[in-house]
Amino acid sequence: EVQLQAYGGGLVQAGGSLRLSCAASGFTFDDYAIGWFRQAPGKEREGVLCISNTDRRTYYADDSMEGRFTISSDNVKKTVYLQMNSLKPEDTAVYYCAAAQNSETWPPKARDYLYWGQGTQVTVSS
Repeated sequence: EVQLQAYGGGLVQAGGSLRLSCAASGFTFDDYAIGWFRQAPGKEREGVLCISNTDRRTYYADDSMEGRFTISSDNVKKTVYLQMNSLKPEDTAVYYCAAAQNSETWPPKARDYLYWGQGTQVTVSS
């Protein structure tokens, strides 16, 4: 059974940090890219960043996240981490992780993500 479990969310003050984790099982982790997405109340889901577990390529969906957000992957633990620093109230959202099988297309398109985890709530207070 394929499972993606996102956890690590919580309430943090602006300027604080959180590390989200996405634990994967039930598929060949090394052959997939893991992406983080988020959805704020009343807004559409948006991509955050993703990493290829094959060659560690990363992609930031928004340049403003570079320098604040970092993605990393542990192929032994089959877990992808999203380190978020200097959090802002506008980062408040439910964060989801998803898996896309690696292909020649980089970064994966939204439609390429086959498996999704449940979300974890991140709330940044001002």
